[in-house]
Amino acid sequence: MECRYCEETDKNLIYETKHWRVFLAFEQSYLGRCVVVLKRHCGDLAELKREEWLDFVELVRKLESALRKAFGATMFNWTCLMNNAYQHDPPNPHVHWHFRPRYDHEVKFAGEVFRDPDFGYHYDRKRTQMVSEEVKRKIIEEIRKYLS
Repeated sequence: MECRYCEETDKNLIYETKHWRVFLAFEQSYLGRCVVVLKRHCGDLAELKREEWLDFVELVRKLESALRKAFGATMFNWTCLMNNAYQHDPPNPHVHWHFRPRYDHEVKFAGEVFRDPDFGYHYDRKRTQMVSEEVKRKIIEEIRKYLS
């Protein structure tokens, strides 16, 4: 069975470490929303190696710091659900995290306005804000400035 994360292209790649790759999400209802994907195929958090966990901790620090500096993010939601993998037979999960920066204020960037009307509450999975490829590129560039 194919794995969408193993086949992910570098199109929206923001950053990578020895064990993880960070991609800008296809929609930006939460400005700077990313997907953090383990480089090797692994279907369970319990199977992560110690060095992968340690690398992830450093990545969390860098990514959260970069989003605070780039867009003034207030806090962050991290989720590792992998439910979609079990909607197929046979399931083929791949460890990945959804990273949603949250904002207690409106952010204007690259001609777009980003609002977080549910700040302080669970994020809204149904809310979407599609942006152009040009705006995605600018978001990626802005985040990368602070990841060095």
